[in-house]
Amino acid sequence: MSQIPGRFLTALLIFCFGAFTLAQAKSSESNGSSELQSATETIQHLTSAAPDKGVPNNVLEGAKCVAVIPKLIKGAFIVGGEHGTGVATCKNANNVWSAPAPFSVSGVSWGPQIGGKSTDLVMFIMNDQGMTDLLKGHIKLGADVSAAAGPVGRSASADAGYKAGVLTYSTSKGAFIGASLNGAELQQDNNATKEWYGREISFKDILEGNVKAPNAQARDFVNAVQNAKETAQNH
Repeated sequence: MSQIPGRFLTALLIFCFGAFTLAQAKSSESNGSSELQSATETIQHLTSAAPDKGVPNNVLEGAKCVAVIPKLIKGAFIVGGEHGTGVATCKNANNVWSAPAPFSVSGVSWGPQIGGKSTDLVMFIMNDQGMTDLLKGHIKLGADVSAAAGPVGRSASADAGYKAGVLTYSTSKGAFIGASLNGAELQQDNNATKEWYGREISFKDILEGNVKAPNAQARDFVNAVQNAKETAQNH
């Protein structure tokens, strides 16, 4: 039996390694795109929910930042075991929403406010303190900034007893209910940031609008948030 030439074997190994690396890159990109698509769908449900099961218009209008954790599974997150992943965007001084910033979240308890086996979580950062803390790339709900389960119903008021810096909702099958996430910690997902933007970028730079959305899925998410706000303002 003839032996495989060394050069051919080397070339074969290089090819296989390159194919593996490309597959890993495509897998990471696919995961990021899937998360953005799920987050976009969650935001789109904000305006399609029944009036008595939706997020109040003045919460949508007044939010300075919006953070979405798609597909939370009871007892664990889909990705990362004890940790979940999400995406956030903030409104800048020109009333334009920033490119999405990926984050990880830990310490989420499945309280009685969060029903069902699977849900999406949406957080609305309502004041300057909450926004400032989020821009730092790390925030602990209930400690760094006050947090509360958000009021439900299109005409409900966020001011009637809800002075918290962060209002949180759980959504399942298009209906929204208030959900408490006190104790949960959010921080920038550095690995996802590198995958999405191709380099290290701070949470602050992304959320202040200093970079462009990296792909079509990211732009769709930002547009969905903008459309939800505009719909609330027109009602």
